[in-house]
Amino acid sequence: MLEQDIPAPRMPPLYALRAFEVAARFGSFTQAAQSLYITQSAVSRHVKTLEEHLGCQLFERRGSRLTLTDAGRLLAQELKIGFRTIESACIAVTRQRGALRLKAPSTLTMRWLLKALDAFQQAHPHNRVQLTSAWMDLDAVDFHSEPFDCAILLGHGGFPADWQRVKLFDEWLVPVCAPALRGDRPWDMRQLAAAELIHPSRDCRDWRRWLQRTGLADQVAWQQGKLFDTLELGISAAAQGHGVSIGDLALVGAELQRGSLALPFGQAVKSGDSYYLVWPAGGDESATLMRMRDYLLEHLPDISGQGVELLE
Repeated sequence: MLEQDIPAPRMPPLYALRAFEVAARFGSFTQAAQSLYITQSAVSRHVKTLEEHLGCQLFERRGSRLTLTDAGRLLAQELKIGFRTIESACIAVTRQRGALRLKAPSTLTMRWLLKALDAFQQAHPHNRVQLTSAWMDLDAVDFHSEPFDCAILLGHGGFPADWQRVKLFDEWLVPVCAPALRGDRPWDMRQLAAAELIHPSRDCRDWRRWLQRTGLADQVAWQQGKLFDTLELGISAAAQGHGVSIGDLALVGAELQRGSLALPFGQAVKSGDSYYLVWPAGGDESATLMRMRDYLLEHLPDISGQGVELLE
């Protein structure tokens, strides 16, 4: 028999795979049923159908408690990736035709990009941009598996060779806190050493960069303090008086002007990273992408006038 004549293995029913994946994610048939808008008994039947098809047990059932078996855990991990790929493909097809699909980090979106894109859309109403704001610990995009035409990423510029890129602006790290915490005059090292540090990333990289460049790394216990996932959360906690965080000078200008944030130190440190607009090379560069690129470059955040010493 020729290889092409060998019949492909029969796939389990898609509804059974979906029911199992959701039940595995919630650890509950009841919650899975609510998510899928079917009955709990239907979820149970679907999972049983899948177990019979695969010839193995996927859950260990102890009363109302569900625990994945080793086979169930492996299947759940792979199905999570598979269904995410299917969902991304469907999103790509159903989105507005002709819209430029842009991915950007959440803090940048809230503090600059959203306002800039709103103004761009008003100036160019026929050039539609579909923005997806995503939390990314380290900014990344996969143009092969994600439904985006372009992205704005924070990085050092070492992107794949088959990407086009244009630098928007540099990241300048600067400590920020509530005005009441800062007081009437800039801080000295002793005040910083006694303060509660707020880290906008779990690896504390931003405080380490600032302290090393200013020569204070050996005098401040930067390993301590509150840990957050995003720059936005760190800035918000600082504005509420919970400590002193690190902000990006280009993204805190509005708060500094309003007086909801203050600078306890007058030095901003260039982190070595910058915000880049990136897109795949070799494809058709749409008019919308080129117009958006030019518009963003003409409306970058302004860090002048803050009275801050910039340390390269």
